[in-house]
Amino acid sequence: MHSFKTWHKGLALTLPLIALLAGCNRGDKVEEPKTHAVATYVSAPWEALPSVSDEDLLAGFGSWRSACTRLKADTVWGATCAAAVSVPLTAVDVRNFLKQNLDVYGLRSGDNSPNGLITGYYEPVYPGSLTQTASANIPVYGVPEDMIIVSLDSIYPELKGKRLRGRLEGRVLKPYDDAATIETNGVKAPVIAWLTDPMNLQFLQIQGSGRIRLDDGRQLRIGYADQNGHPYRPIGRWLVEQGELKKEDVTMGTISAWAKANPNRIPELLGSNPSYVFFNRNPDSNEGPRGSLNVPLTAGYSVAVDRKVIPLGSLLWLSTTRPDGSALNRPVAAQDTGGAIAGEVRADLFWGTGEAAGNLAGDMKQQGQIWMLWPKGMALPQVPQVANTVTANP
Repeated sequence: MHSFKTWHKGLALTLPLIALLAGCNRGDKVEEPKTHAVATYVSAPWEALPSVSDEDLLAGFGSWRSACTRLKADTVWGATCAAAVSVPLTAVDVRNFLKQNLDVYGLRSGDNSPNGLITGYYEPVYPGSLTQTASANIPVYGVPEDMIIVSLDSIYPELKGKRLRGRLEGRVLKPYDDAATIETNGVKAPVIAWLTDPMNLQFLQIQGSGRIRLDDGRQLRIGYADQNGHPYRPIGRWLVEQGELKKEDVTMGTISAWAKANPNRIPELLGSNPSYVFFNRNPDSNEGPRGSLNVPLTAGYSVAVDRKVIPLGSLLWLSTTRPDGSALNRPVAAQDTGGAIAGEVRADLFWGTGEAAGNLAGDMKQQGQIWMLWPKGMALPQVPQVANTVTANP
């Protein structure tokens, strides 16, 4: 993804965390590290927002309002969503509604910078088959039968939403296989479909959803179901570390070109990312894929965010550029998440389905700013604290 979007779901914690959580307290006096908030919100007037066209205003508002069925019971957005249902889709009415109901906050990074990274993602369409053939022999796996998932928040409430993935060996829970092992040995899981290219499977896992085009013209829709519990490591970073690409040149296109020129090294490339995503089959539909909020994404107006900084369901004002450098200012809806979308001023813009969307998403690695439109009278999100960088003495 460019700045790739891994599956648009939260990364799992790995098993070594248990050792940290269960560490002994010897009573030693340890100086508490200094911390800062991973992001801050700065109040701003409406006039601070970059101007947008009426078309973009209505499309962004419509994208956000489409999730109100999921947010009607939300303590922050419920009342605003209830009021939004009856707002006529005219630029005047929408602007008046936003100003009457929402306050503006500029997002700032830990060092108080308003600038951050804006990337893109899309729903790919790849050729494949429902049965294994000579050309379609790359399995797309469903969730493994022997993978055990442990929710940690039943013991540690502060780890709400965090889970471990593993496999029982006797009475011991061991980490689940990494991607290289799964690629080599397979896995005890149903095969949803078969692809023709291992790089297509990797990009499908990065994007988190996609379509498989069958020989008869039908398109099979699949989406993220689960993950093997290993951390996501960008394959583009590995190519940079190997001296194969320059950091500024990493895109889906350059990675694909390298793979075609170096087919014998593809297993090595894919093995550098231990994360592995499992899929399920989604109902046939012309809607966009469903993000973490479980509503269809809107091309050009839905974004994936770090939910520790921006709660899902939020309405944002985005100011960035397209890959060609032209301005892109519009309201967007925070409707998805991604393991690579983490911290500070960060968003991943959904561009739609197919090759044209993929070209935009693959090349998008832009600087940008984000404002959060937040319901009046509601407390701002509590962002986590992170340790300050410590420089060792020479």
